[in-house]
Amino acid sequence: MSEREERQETASGGLLLEAAGVGRVFGSGNAAVTALKDIRLGVQQGTITALKGRSGSGKTTLLNILSSLDEPNEGRVFFRGRDITGLTAKARDALRRKEIGLVFQSFGLIPLMSAYENVEFGLRIAGTPTSGNRGAAERALERVGMRERMKHRPSELSGGEQQRVAIARAIAHEPELLIADEPTAELDTKMGLQVMRVFRDLVTRTGMTIVMTTHDPGLMELVDHVIELEDGRIVAQTTREHSLV
Repeated sequence: MSEREERQETASGGLLLEAAGVGRVFGSGNAAVTALKDIRLGVQQGTITALKGRSGSGKTTLLNILSSLDEPNEGRVFFRGRDITGLTAKARDALRRKEIGLVFQSFGLIPLMSAYENVEFGLRIAGTPTSGNRGAAERALERVGMRERMKHRPSELSGGEQQRVAIARAIAHEPELLIADEPTAELDTKMGLQVMRVFRDLVTRTGMTIVMTTHDPGLMELVDHVIELEDGRIVAQTTREHSLV
């Protein structure tokens, strides 16, 4: 059984990601700011989870810790049952290169490169073997509905299309977990819905798990779980039986 088939087989069950008592403080003494306090959550494999809350609620800080871009001051984070808290910078980089994909609200595409070249360049930066890069890049672009546009540069693409290329770049190495920070913030409602449909398709077809932040209340109906933060604490968690995309 391939790694992807194994992921699909277990997608309806297991806890992929867990935060246990996570806290994060920036600064010290009188200048200390508590960004997160006693965060406890679990993310099921093969689901879309949205973190919501006002600016300054701790959403992005939590996302950075869950993706190993940052470390908590207290508590632990577990990925596939493995404690990833306190890993060296090199080990955290390796984790993201192999098992975690990152998408941001600013697309971050290289203007002079085509969609295909942007995705393939991302694979090279991640250190994947170059022999399989072409096939991996084309598969990723096909999954987000951009294979027919892969020769176009970012300036020739709409905002929604650019974000789909950014998603293709993030999933080309077939990560278990996709972390997306405000992925629809720069898009209108129609384009934002297209991106959410891409996310749902990725979850359905590959068993990928997605954790995202958003300010858009309309997107809350399109995910499986909603976790609301306020002043660095979780104040509500909602599970939806049926998403709308």
